[in-house]
Amino acid sequence: MTTPVIIDTDPGIDDALAIMLAFASPELDVLGLTTVGGNTGLAHTTENALRLLHLIDRDDIPVAAGADVPLVRRDSRPDPGVHGEEGLGGIRLEPAPRSVDSRSAVELLVDLIEESADPVTLIALGPLTNVAVLVAAFPRTAAKLDRIVLMGGGARVLGNMTPTAEFNIWYDPDAASRVFAAGIPITMVGLDVTHQALTSPGDWEPLRGGGRIADVVLQTVDFYTDYHLQRYGTTSTAQHDSLAVAAVIDPRLVRTTPHFVDVECAGELTRGMTVVDLDSILGAEPNADVALEVDAAAFNRLLVDRLAALDDGRG
Repeated sequence: MTTPVIIDTDPGIDDALAIMLAFASPELDVLGLTTVGGNTGLAHTTENALRLLHLIDRDDIPVAAGADVPLVRRDSRPDPGVHGEEGLGGIRLEPAPRSVDSRSAVELLVDLIEESADPVTLIALGPLTNVAVLVAAFPRTAAKLDRIVLMGGGARVLGNMTPTAEFNIWYDPDAASRVFAAGIPITMVGLDVTHQALTSPGDWEPLRGGGRIADVVLQTVDFYTDYHLQRYGTTSTAQHDSLAVAAVIDPRLVRTTPHFVDVECAGELTRGMTVVDLDSILGAEPNADVALEVDAAAFNRLLVDRLAALDDGRG
């Protein structure tokens, strides 16, 4: 049995790999992609989504553009050093033979959720602006979701944008706070587990000598590796977004525990911090299943093997 999913995304190198992983996995039925500004501007994230789907011969999947700016803040900016100015590390994919869907991201979300015979899992790989608008404007439709699996935050005060904040949550903390408060089942895949799920350059050897998709994967990985070497002094890369997708493909890959989560929106030093009540100090009911551990070896095998299979049609 397949799980119907929608991917809300801001491609982004790790988003690109995650999207390809989703389409390489028979466990998932990807109904559509919605885009949001984050790793780069909305025009680029949307174009990247269209070109990625064209690369893997999935021009049949609708792509709808969403929010380019956060709900409240107007000072959020991407770091072009992480993904490049256009989001894919300077790699120029062949243009798609179509344009973006005429519907907005939220309109497409509503249509796909309402039309699905089975409850949909929404995989959120970028800032949560589109998702927050969905739960605010269409709460009855949002309540039909099976769950939201989001890549964002950190349970133990881990950050990659600031010392206390992960990028996706930092970019639009107000949206994230509203999503966590929406009463929809949430699985939070944060930096606690993505920093455990590292890939090294040698892990990608099965893709060497592959086809056009493998070449794109390797080029993006090379750019991402160079960034990690310059920024962190290591050639190991955290595949943040792919782990969120993998957690839907095989939930056994991550160990989650239920906790109350909220987001700091106003703190000058703590903006975007996910406050995860690991010890139930607040006495609040849990609102998210928080991933804390991962089978990193099994995740790496899944990621590399599935991406390698895309070129020969076994994905």
